[in-house]
Amino acid sequence: MLNHLFHLSPDSDASLQQQIREQISTAIMDGHIPCNVPLPSTRKLAEMLHVSRNTVILAYEHLIDDGYLISRERAGFYVNEEILRASVDGNNNQQTDSEEIQGNAPQWQNFLKFRPTEHKLNKVNRWQDYPYPFIYGQLDPKMFPTNHWRECCRESVSVQAISDWSGDRYDEDDPLLIEQIHSRLLPRRGVWADPEEILITVGAQHALYMILRLLLNRDACFGLEEPGYPDLTKMAASTEARIKPLAVDGDGLIVGEQLSDCDLLFTTPSHQFPTTVTMPLERRRQLLEQASRDDFLIIEDDYECEVTFADTPTPALKSLDKNDRVIYLGSLSKTLSPGLRVGYIVGPKALIREIREFRRMMLRHPPMNNQRSIGLFLARGYHDSLVRNLIQAYEARWQAVGDALQDCLPESAIPPVFGGSAYWVKGPEHLDARELKRLALQKGVVIESGDIYYYADNPPLNYFRLGYSSIATERIRPGIDRLAAIIHQLGE
Repeated sequence: MLNHLFHLSPDSDASLQQQIREQISTAIMDGHIPCNVPLPSTRKLAEMLHVSRNTVILAYEHLIDDGYLISRERAGFYVNEEILRASVDGNNNQQTDSEEIQGNAPQWQNFLKFRPTEHKLNKVNRWQDYPYPFIYGQLDPKMFPTNHWRECCRESVSVQAISDWSGDRYDEDDPLLIEQIHSRLLPRRGVWADPEEILITVGAQHALYMILRLLLNRDACFGLEEPGYPDLTKMAASTEARIKPLAVDGDGLIVGEQLSDCDLLFTTPSHQFPTTVTMPLERRRQLLEQASRDDFLIIEDDYECEVTFADTPTPALKSLDKNDRVIYLGSLSKTLSPGLRVGYIVGPKALIREIREFRRMMLRHPPMNNQRSIGLFLARGYHDSLVRNLIQAYEARWQAVGDALQDCLPESAIPPVFGGSAYWVKGPEHLDARELKRLALQKGVVIESGDIYYYADNPPLNYFRLGYSSIATERIRPGIDRLAAIIHQLGE
């Protein structure tokens, strides 16, 4: 009876047991197993599937525990009718066709007051399938600390750990993770903060959205770096604030008159996004002095601060701030994993208190099991080890990209970079990087055109970005060779 329901992949006994459970439970909910007909005995099903009897016994026991099956003494295993009572039977709809509710579908263009899909970024799907992925914001899966992460995940689901985090924490965060950020991550950036000044977020984007919603309205002016973070303009647009692009140079955000009418501004001083330049210490001091003098607030995204090749990294802007003008954002996306979506905000207690309540309204708090796993990962020094490995690998790739660009595209103007995970490249004046991106993709090379990082209507088109966090070192030179050939072809 069940032969046609099973499609088992060869694997460990635990995996086979899970496959059997999943496929029987699905068959039950889809109505493929009658309630009054016994399932095969454990011995018979094991023979049918060519698996051990213990595997089937454990699968049946789990299905009984989960309420899918019941065991009748001397009669065998049957579908538990109770599990089906909560299911809606689409074939038993009491309405007839003549009684169907009449009406019209909504015209969504009339209801939508804000459209995030306008100017949507076109990211390459399945970038892993391309041989030369100079993609930004992704990590080389071979460098993920699988064993260490599994160890921390296993401990985070121990009986004691589950009793700690499984309840609704309302608006709190995991104390271990907060302590590790407070005592391990922030001091390395020169930032000293009370635990009450730290809030966990679902990545830096979540943090930015909440800050902007609380600090901006139609009467406010928000300044952002140009070029800069494209999603930030859409977030700011949802607040109806006036958006002001702010010029950057080889030292990052330019201080002075252009900032004077801002109420809030966003900056990435460690590695300017996307040009990668670092703001020097003196300009950081000037920025803080102007913030106090002209009465504006600063969001500091300490972007890629961990991945620097300098022996003495420049301290965070927040570490120099004595007047609570800086709201600090950190993230583990560029080191541990972008898929985990874990970031944090550091700010004055009065602000954090309001953001905490806003976060509670949206999602209570980020998942506590993930928070505990990351707290353990930090506490055991695994993150420190991972960062050291990333720096070593990235420095080799950074050098390989630089050497290949110097040989293949010597006319390109490349700002000096001393860390991070990408190069910001200025191609020849005639170059349209959008066309370069399209043609390069046909040759297996994935890049990002630079026009998407500009807020202005007529951005320069000859910039593009080469990420090296996800591409193997030995593939860098062949990929840039192909890219250079296309650029020369476009110039003919």
